[in-house]
Amino acid sequence: QVQLVESGGGLVQAGGSLRLSCAASGRTFSSYAIAWFRQAPGNEREFVAAISRSPGTYYAESVKGRFTISRDNVKNTVYLQMNSLKPEDTAVYYCAADRTFGELTVRSIDGYGYWGQGTQVTVSS
Repeated sequence: QVQLVESGGGLVQAGGSLRLSCAASGRTFSSYAIAWFRQAPGNEREFVAAISRSPGTYYAESVKGRFTISRDNVKNTVYLQMNSLKPEDTAVYYCAADRTFGELTVRSIDGYGYWGQGTQVTVSS
């Protein structure tokens, strides 16, 4: 099992940057694929980015070129660097993990069995 704790959210002006962190417990962190999802009020939870064990990286089209996902297996932490933030990036951001990984499920909520509690990101215009 793995437990996930997100941090780094906050209020930022449009065009600004934030770095989210997802700290994981457990000795086998390096064997997990990790993803970030987000959910705005009234919207479904949507895929943002993912990083596999390899590590390969995957991004939603809406954040490609602005967000970067990375992992530090020594610190058991995954980061989401968010640059050029837009008001439409406002949401609760969730970290998710799973030991199984597949190209068909990397962007799906159903592909992850472990979730953090979320961290709020608010981008003002």
